[in-house]
Amino acid sequence: MRQGIHPKYEKVIFLDASVGFSFLSASTRSSSETMEWEDGQTYPVIRVDSSSASHPFYTGRQKHTETGGRVDKFNQRLNAHKERNNASQ
Repeated sequence: MRQGIHPKYEKVIFLDASVGFSFLSASTRSSSETMEWEDGQTYPVIRVDSSSASHPFYTGRQKHTETGGRVDKFNQRLNAHKERNNASQ
């Protein structure tokens, strides 16, 4: 790699403060806020809005709504058209 063109890649703590969940990973982002991790080292902290611990998709709290998609709407129109043609014959 050429020197001086790549961002610094270091370990950081990602913190989801809404549920108190944190994990250690590597990133090119950094922060002036630091926190001590379980291994005794101090790492920069990146606060995130949601993580796998708080996102409804991963926690199973996501609401599923049964709304017909484009294919369902097309089939409804097609069936209505067929019924009209059969009734007129």
